[in-house]
Amino acid sequence: MELIRGLLNLRERQRGCVVTIGTFDGIHLGHRALLDRLKERGAQLSVPTVVLTFEPMPREYLSPAAPPARLTSLRERWRVLEGLGLDNVLVLRFGEALRNLTGEAFAAVLAGDLAARAVIVGHDFRFGCNGEATAPMLADAGRRLGFSVDVVSPVLLDGERVSSSGVREALRRGEFEIAKRRLGRPYTMRGRVIPGQRLGRDIGFPTANLRIERRRAPLQGILAVRVHGIAVTPLPGVASLGTRPTVGGVHTLLEVHLFDFKADIYGREIEVEFVAKLRDEERFATLEALVEQIHRDAAEARRILNV
Repeated sequence: MELIRGLLNLRERQRGCVVTIGTFDGIHLGHRALLDRLKERGAQLSVPTVVLTFEPMPREYLSPAAPPARLTSLRERWRVLEGLGLDNVLVLRFGEALRNLTGEAFAAVLAGDLAARAVIVGHDFRFGCNGEATAPMLADAGRRLGFSVDVVSPVLLDGERVSSSGVREALRRGEFEIAKRRLGRPYTMRGRVIPGQRLGRDIGFPTANLRIERRRAPLQGILAVRVHGIAVTPLPGVASLGTRPTVGGVHTLLEVHLFDFKADIYGREIEVEFVAKLRDEERFATLEALVEQIHRDAAEARRILNV
């Protein structure tokens, strides 16, 4: 799978494609239905597949003071997409130019820059100036410009439409099994282990620290976790996702203490699977009180993870 940053970097071999369009935050079961149709149409037409997505997410750009909690960074989306048998991911920078693009101008991009043969969208697709680019509008434009439009119905689970907002709400409530069913996989965060302040090591709980590559995380607190990417089987642990108010933290950080593990993993890319929420993050009056609570959290996480 190839990553294409911007229309100017498109190559001729990537044009004449089938394309699906969206933010794809989380890549849940509804997104998977679009991607499955994309692969199906690409195979039928014997042309490359293109996933057209945006950075930042449009709602992050449009509501900078109150952006939606983000399920996946671009790196995390890439990791999921690369396992699905797709050909290309085209990332467009979302800003004023795309925000003000008319429906007809967007259709012209699909027909001209991408030379799209087919466009796959969801039933509620809207894009561009005043949301002009809808499925019916693109279908009408496609008849004139030479591409067809497939409209994919919503995916329902327990009578509810699967959506990124629904996954965010489940994670906010600590309902990880519900989030897992809507995603079709456990919810995880991925990143490279970075050096920290070594406070955890000093108090007997060394941590692997991950910087959160998103403006807002969809969950916070103290959590039982499993960590993938270090050993053959996932390693159990307890994690803190938040700003660490007791020690004067400001930026959101994911700190993971792995049980009975001592190897140096700085610079390693790991994936943290969230299993259960133990409690909300809180400020303690003393470091000693924090350490006592960490011992209780670790014991509870061990019980939940059966280690």
